[in-house]
Amino acid sequence: MTRRILNVVTNVGHYDDPSHPTGLWLSELTHAWQVFEERGFEQTIVSPAGGAVPLEPRSLTFPNNDRSARAWREDPARMALLEDTLAPADVNAGDYDAIFFTGGHAVMYDFPDSAGLQRITREIWQGGGIVSAVCHGYCGLLNTRLSDGSLLVAGRRLTGFAWREEVLARVDKLVPYNAEEEMIARGAQYEKGLLPFASHTVVDGRLVTGQNPGSAKATARLVAGML
Repeated sequence: MTRRILNVVTNVGHYDDPSHPTGLWLSELTHAWQVFEERGFEQTIVSPAGGAVPLEPRSLTFPNNDRSARAWREDPARMALLEDTLAPADVNAGDYDAIFFTGGHAVMYDFPDSAGLQRITREIWQGGGIVSAVCHGYCGLLNTRLSDGSLLVAGRRLTGFAWREEVLARVDKLVPYNAEEEMIARGAQYEKGLLPFASHTVVDGRLVTGQNPGSAKATARLVAGML
C-alpha cells in the first residue's frame, strides 16, 4: 500500500517589516521530498491559503542553496508545485499517513492560527498518523488541539528552531515571537541540540520533529522509517 505524505508550506513573503523578505526555506522541503520520493511515497503540498509559495531568499544563497534545492529550482514541473498548492479545505486528512510541516520564518505568521491546518493535523493524529515538523515548522503545532480540547504538544517531547539560533541568525529583532518560549508555555517538553544549527531530532511516539534546516533529511528519514 502506497504511503501518502502531506507537506505544509507557507504563503507569507515578508516579516512585519515588508522590507525584510522571507518565505519557505526551500531545502527543508526538497530534502524531505527526496527522502519520501525515494521510498515511493505519494506527496502533496498544502499551504494555509492555498496558491503560490514565496521562497526565503537566504535559503537560495551559498551554503544553503545545495544540490537538492538547486535541482528543484531548475525543474519547471517542481516549481509549478509551489505556484498552485492546495488549501486546507481541499484536503481530506484521511487520505494521508503523515503530515510534514516545513519551515522558514514566514510560517511563524500563517501556521499557528490556521484552523484548516489544525483540523488536518488533529484528524491525522487521531487517525493514528504521524505528525512531523522541521525548524520553524513546529509553529504549526502551537495551537492545535485534540478533540478533548487538550493541546497536541502538551507534555510531549519535541524540538524546533531555538532562540539561540534566532540570535545567531540575527533575526531575533525581526521575528514576531520566541517560538521556543511559546512552545514551552504550552506545556511541551522542548529539547535542543548542544550545537546550534547541527542536525537534531526528537521522536515522541508519532510526533517527529527536527530542530533546524540541517535536520530536514534526518526528520524525514525517521518518518519514513516509521511508515
